[in-house]
Amino acid sequence: MPHSQLNSPPLSKKAVILLSGGLDSVTTLAIAKSQGFECHTISFDYAQRTCSELVAAEQLSKRLGATSHRVMNVNMSQIGGSALTDDQIDVPVNGVDQADIPVTYVPARNTVFLSFALALAEVLDANDIFIGVNAVDYSGYPDCRPEYIKAYETMANLATKAGVEGHRLQIQTPLMTLTKSEIIQKGVELGVDYSLTVSCYQADDSGRACGVCDSCRLRKQGFLEAGMADPTRYQLESFL
Repeated sequence: MPHSQLNSPPLSKKAVILLSGGLDSVTTLAIAKSQGFECHTISFDYAQRTCSELVAAEQLSKRLGATSHRVMNVNMSQIGGSALTDDQIDVPVNGVDQADIPVTYVPARNTVFLSFALALAEVLDANDIFIGVNAVDYSGYPDCRPEYIKAYETMANLATKAGVEGHRLQIQTPLMTLTKSEIIQKGVELGVDYSLTVSCYQADDSGRACGVCDSCRLRKQGFLEAGMADPTRYQLESFL
């Protein structure tokens, strides 16, 4: 079954949803919820530049009716190597060269996050993990590609008690082939309030976006192409 295929499961089916508080992950939660999954959200305090996204994640988890919400503490600043976890590396604000992997890539982040989600799924007897990765409108991260997700799913079913006992786990990626505008349109259909989301790499403490980082640029372009007003709260009036 394709990883992006959206099948309606029994109402009792459980799923773990990786929830950052950003546009993509919240849309993913809304999709899982609309399919009848009992949703258990998991977020990560990994020493990222802004913790306002964690506040948004908790708020949106409740608003969208998740059964539980957890925040895992994983201090990836001890490793560094990314503009999101190392204050000595500036977040690009003039666009990025799409031929290169940008400095906002956090080494092994999705592998680390999925490992926590996998452990939680085993404890909850959940057979599905949802993650909002995308191979169309994304920033060139290698751990957002479909071949990575497929490989991780294979590993997960080899490495877990559940997998060995025949309870096959699936990594669901409903946004994988959608453009940013299509993601926004889907979320609006499902009632997502995007004004509550935080996508900016360097949002301030209240969740206001910088308007110039790569994530902000992709988000603004998505609303423009969707023909919808951008509800994002910006730090400067010039980005309104």
